[in-house]
Amino acid sequence: MHAAVVHSFDRAPRFEEFAAPEPAEGTLLVEMVAAGLHPRVRSGADGTHYTSDGRLPLVPGVDGVGRLPDGHLVYFVAGDEGPGTMAEQALVDPRRSVALPADADPVTVAAAMNPAMSSWVALRRRITFRSGQSVMVLGATGNAGRMAVQIARHLGAARIVAAGRDPRRLELLPGLGATDVVPLAGDPDQAFARLGEAAADVDVVLDYTWGEPTERALPAVLTWRTDRSAALDWIQIGSLAGPEITLPSAALRAANLRLMGSGQGSVTARGIVAELPSLITELTRGTLTADALPMPLSQVEEAWSAPVEPGRRIVLTMTGN
Repeated sequence: MHAAVVHSFDRAPRFEEFAAPEPAEGTLLVEMVAAGLHPRVRSGADGTHYTSDGRLPLVPGVDGVGRLPDGHLVYFVAGDEGPGTMAEQALVDPRRSVALPADADPVTVAAAMNPAMSSWVALRRRITFRSGQSVMVLGATGNAGRMAVQIARHLGAARIVAAGRDPRRLELLPGLGATDVVPLAGDPDQAFARLGEAAADVDVVLDYTWGEPTERALPAVLTWRTDRSAALDWIQIGSLAGPEITLPSAALRAANLRLMGSGQGSVTARGIVAELPSLITELTRGTLTADALPMPLSQVEEAWSAPVEPGRRIVLTMTGN
């Protein structure tokens, strides 16, 4: 089969021949239809993701849409072993797959499920989120952050504070459900003071940045908080700005701050898969929107460095390669 193959962590994958995976007990070999080029895929391909074991060569891709031997389409999350999904064929564990409705667009599903899953699972599995609560999305101008705004609105958030550096992308977020937008570009002291005031009394933070933005945002929010004994669930999902922060011990003593992560390990694979059908339903209904840019698998090297408009996600398609 043909696949996107990584031979070096400092180079884009190449389109070339690769041995087709052999089905083991409990798995099926499917014909791939589409796989999204997510930040999670890039970090796996450059060896920086926390699950990377350093082995090469590898086929990237963590999820996608495949066609079963009986012709039905499924969305699935790839297993931890074996080649990834950016290939003409891949292995599917039925326990990690969900049948797609007949009217589902496989390219849209491949584009949207990974970024949407991050906030959907965080709000439905990591905490008990209630309609009427308020949410801040830190890093709201990325694809996952943009989707988080829509999901928080869908799940009943009464107020959604969206914070990010890109002013053009911020302008789009009120149309998706944000009630407040806070630009983080410019003077950082002023920017994070504004953020602290705007998000002082939120119930939940969905944090896609970590690093310096979180180091500044966390004390700013706590400083402005009206009632510091009110629970604040700070959910770390992404680390676009860096993998580490310095956290003053006083932040944990002076407020009811509940700091947690959401990702592989903090939620079981079974728990994640259990959320997929309802998420696919909302995507198919159009409740949640995603803008996909399809490119053929044979152009994976170009796709890796292709400029993408705000809110779009590249999806590698396998038909016709």
